[in-house]
Amino acid sequence: MNMEHERFMELALEEAKKAESLNEVPIGAIIVKDGEVIASGYNLRESSQKAKAHAEFLAIEKANEKLSSWRLDGCTLYVTLEPCPMCAGAILQSRISTVVFGAYDPKAGSCGSLYNLVQDNRFNHVVELIPGVLAKECGSTLSRFFRQLRLAKKKNNAES
Repeated sequence: MNMEHERFMELALEEAKKAESLNEVPIGAIIVKDGEVIASGYNLRESSQKAKAHAEFLAIEKANEKLSSWRLDGCTLYVTLEPCPMCAGAILQSRISTVVFGAYDPKAGSCGSLYNLVQDNRFNHVVELIPGVLAKECGSTLSRFFRQLRLAKKKNNAES
């Protein structure tokens, strides 16, 4: 596996830890252009109470600002979980060239699991996909978070 992809996915995992520290679902994303991180984001849906506050969406907005352009040609998005339909749409609309993701999302994944929106030739842009980079680490971060959430809920219910 490409060591550079692993190195950047580790940075996305660091972003996921920021989300987890806020009791958000631990998903992190970074955007790289010419070997340099130009934007990052992590899930903030609960904190912001905004449906679009996904890691990928927030990183895309930051990259748009950094480059003063809605076009992110030549950029690679690294994200710890396979993008959902909303984020896949934002990836297409922003013209990101490559998406590298860690864990598959069998419930909402739109880069291969349920759909593959970013490689649908009917759209005017097709994205290169590199799935499964540090998949075990990315998946275990999410599994641990949800396991702890269920235990806390069970404890609260028992105390009620």
